Amino acid sequence: MPEGDSIRRAATRLHTVLAGRVLTRSDLRVPRFATADLTGRVTLDVTPRGKHLLTRFEGGLTLHSHLRMDGAWHVFASGEKWRGGPAHEIRAVLGTADHTAVGYRLPVLELIRTAEEDRVVGHLGPDLLGPDWDPDLAAGNLVAAPERALGEALLDQRNLAGIGNIYKAELCFLAQVTPWTPVGALPESTLPRLAAAAHRLLSANIGERSGHRNTTGSRRPGQDLFVYGRAHRPCLRCGTPVREAPQDGRPTYWCPRCQQGPTP
Repeated sequence: MPEGDSIRRAATRLHTVLAGRVLTRSDLRVPRFATADLTGRVTLDVTPRGKHLLTRFEGGLTLHSHLRMDGAWHVFASGEKWRGGPAHEIRAVLGTADHTAVGYRLPVLELIRTAEEDRVVGHLGPDLLGPDWDPDLAAGNLVAAPERALGEALLDQRNLAGIGNIYKAELCFLAQVTPWTPVGALPESTLPRLAAAAHRLLSANIGERSGHRNTTGSRRPGQDLFVYGRAHRPCLRCGTPVREAPQDGRPTYWCPRCQQGPTP
């Protein structure tokens, strides 16, 4: 499940093989941009912004992609067999003399002017892993709608960019409140601490090449997350069975003993 840390890893992989190199192959397999040809252009950089990827080319063009739930970018050496899904799921191919980047199942793929990037990412709050990270601004954004449930507020990329469903559940556990707790019901010191914890967790997991996240600090198998994915299994802190219920259409996990507040 792509969240801010995995998007930054994807950006790093793409930047390493594309930046500063001339494209020898370009294939955008979406109807609107099927005739666009980037061949011969130099890739300037690949920059993550929250859960978005911005691949910039000379000539003022940017390829904007978003992975959502199932999308993925894979990098292959020249001549290497592509692995990532069937051919009909490929949405983008960017090749150089040495490597090919292949985008599978990309639900969002558009070619825009670099000067117009704000049209697709300008609404985002401070990026947890970006140079614009501002914990005070993030906390202020969260509390701007005090009646809103904390879990929903954390997932709203307009408040802070990079949190997905996994970190939502884990952060609510660390704050010792349920995801349905109204933001305005939290003590004044909670949101700044929560923003700092989010930054710390995502930063710590950037280097996890396996894609697995660890929020507990434990290296024991099956104990890398406090509550996410642990429905009916013991809470790692108190042993109480973790519960699960949907929130805004997504499975949400919490410990009924360690976390206080409203529940479905």
